[in-house]
Amino acid sequence: MSKIPVSVCIIAKNEEKYIEECLKCLLPYGFEIVVTDTGSTDRTKEIAMKYADKVLDFEWIGDFSAARNFCAANASNNWIMAIDCDEYLNSINVQGLRILMQRYPKFLGAFDLKNLVIGADGKDRYSIDRVVRMYNRNYYTYISPIHEQIAYKDEARRKEIQNTFIIPMEVIHHGYYLTPEQMREKQNRNLEMLYQNLEKSPDDPYLLFQAGQSEHIIENYAKSITLFEKALERVPSIEYAYVQVMITTLARSYCYEERQADALALMERYADQIKTAKYAFTHASVLLENNQTLKALLMYIKIVTMPDCNDLGANLLNCYENIMALYRQMGQDDMADMFIGKYNECKAELERVMNA
Repeated sequence: MSKIPVSVCIIAKNEEKYIEECLKCLLPYGFEIVVTDTGSTDRTKEIAMKYADKVLDFEWIGDFSAARNFCAANASNNWIMAIDCDEYLNSINVQGLRILMQRYPKFLGAFDLKNLVIGADGKDRYSIDRVVRMYNRNYYTYISPIHEQIAYKDEARRKEIQNTFIIPMEVIHHGYYLTPEQMREKQNRNLEMLYQNLEKSPDDPYLLFQAGQSEHIIENYAKSITLFEKALERVPSIEYAYVQVMITTLARSYCYEERQADALALMERYADQIKTAKYAFTHASVLLENNQTLKALLMYIKIVTMPDCNDLGANLLNCYENIMALYRQMGQDDMADMFIGKYNECKAELERVMNA
């Protein structure tokens, strides 16, 4: 029995590159660890047996949700935390988590996942995604065969906005730290499954969004625009997190297709409704693309004072870089110099995360 009533559930297939470090990082905190293998031909199961409380077999049927639900059903605890093999828990406040579980027994738990990436310039970067990964299996289950989501078991409630608490933990994701060729291969695998599912559900906005994301990543911007525009016509609410991501990615796709004016019109259409630092960062970048330099500068300055500015990850460093560069272009070196200290702090945080 685990020291804290949470089962960490992991599905795996041919993950010998990552799984040992993933499991080692979980051991100090007293979770039950349940690994479900979906047909590995490498040492994944052998490694898992050294660390996990349970190692199970599940025949792969092309459905990530089915595998995750099987794993959760075989856990000893009702509270489930889903972790992937390429995600390493760096720190967690276990007592703080206990309090949140007691206070919000029917809420979902989310944490900020720090994704290590190789930027287009070849430099190390990281982004931050807030991901919902913890739930009580009495009330929730996974749905969708790919890019699976946690949803109410009660299907009548699935269009409701879910309540979440933020888990006090830091998780570093290594699975996107790939060369462009490796990333293209990964996204093409995803697209094969996504398009198969879109044949069955061609108007599903979430599937359209995910296909658009993958097409954008592999630089098929015209395709991503078509998918995003179709999805945007069908979304249930602007409040869904994926919808907000989709709008900003669509704006970037427009810019890559030399449609800067369309990108700006899109960002300004939703600016009064979406008040996040991530949205504002894309808005400022689009303003720059439209040669509205002063407005972009003022927005970057606003962003670095927003309460959620740290959600930008390495893009916060970009904010300070842009602020200083724009001031210097205006001949105001004294103003640019005022931001050097914050720039250095962000640079140090980038180095810490990359070496965590």
